[in-house]
Amino acid sequence: MKIILTGGGTGGHIYPALAIAQGLKERLANCDILYVGSNAMESVIVPKAGLPFTAIDVSGINRSSMLKASKSLVKFPYSFFQAREIVKKFAPDIVVGTGGYVSFPVVLAGTFYAQKTFIHEQNAWPGLANRNLARRVDCTMLTFEEAREELNARKIVVTGLPVRKEIQPADKAKARKKAGLNPDMFTLVAFGGSRGAARINDAMLSFFKLRPTLPTQIIWITGEDNFEEINRIYNDIKYESDQNIVQIYPFRYDMENVLGTADIILCRAGASTLAELSMMGLPAILVPYPYAADNHQEKNARAMVNKKAAEMVIDEFLDGDTLLKILNELRADKERLIQMGENMFNERKPNALNDILDIILS
Repeated sequence: MKIILTGGGTGGHIYPALAIAQGLKERLANCDILYVGSNAMESVIVPKAGLPFTAIDVSGINRSSMLKASKSLVKFPYSFFQAREIVKKFAPDIVVGTGGYVSFPVVLAGTFYAQKTFIHEQNAWPGLANRNLARRVDCTMLTFEEAREELNARKIVVTGLPVRKEIQPADKAKARKKAGLNPDMFTLVAFGGSRGAARINDAMLSFFKLRPTLPTQIIWITGEDNFEEINRIYNDIKYESDQNIVQIYPFRYDMENVLGTADIILCRAGASTLAELSMMGLPAILVPYPYAADNHQEKNARAMVNKKAAEMVIDEFLDGDTLLKILNELRADKERLIQMGENMFNERKPNALNDILDIILS
């Protein structure tokens, strides 16, 4: 069987496609997979994952001005013809798109030249590419039920989002002992993605300056950008007593171990992050990235707030005082914090990958 996977621009579109690729290889002995992306981050990540990769010349719609948006749209016919030639030459049985601007011309070409086409939408607010493809493909798969009402689709199935097998509920005491933390102390894990989130980092520095009175141990992943400067500022304001209860890193590859220590998470609201938090039943303070396309991170966060699984702070309103206030409120109401974790856990979709594979291969 020959399959084209496409999706890119952000890790939220790339990693679900890679999970699907791995699942297909495990199920099918003779599976020929081609990943079609752009020259963005997928051009580095996908070849490292061992998949054949080819790129088309395509760019997202720049919404900052009509002129820039027009330039992106003018390029689309060329991108479609490139995608069409790749699809015709490869002759796939199936084309699967996981979102991002690159998926639109590839899946669109697949609707003409492949036997079956599928898309997966990660966010509570569907992206422009998937909103336009949903009416043409054989099945649209969703992470959030909330996205259904925004789509005019031939068929919709809520599957959830595939996550790594290592992401599972953890024994906090054991995870903290492994991390060199106090097994019994309230623990905050803060992160903003591989490159970090400036607003979260600034709020954390302000939080430390306030000197929270309740003992709190922290794992703070700043992102690789500006780590040295952030660490220097922290070292200037830290107390000697912080040494054993505050850990700061630019990046961690073993996020399953980090998340396993947490009583609560401070993070952005990307779909992949929320899927991992739900698998582990971790309540969160969500700070949606304000420049995400169609503000989809805020839609993701509101979906979790409505289910009483998280608190949300709009990016521009997050500071040390706000963070301290929310943490103190949650710590004072342990039953509420526990219920938030249970509500988050109820959103998990542990069979997401298998359900997606069943649909694709049915």
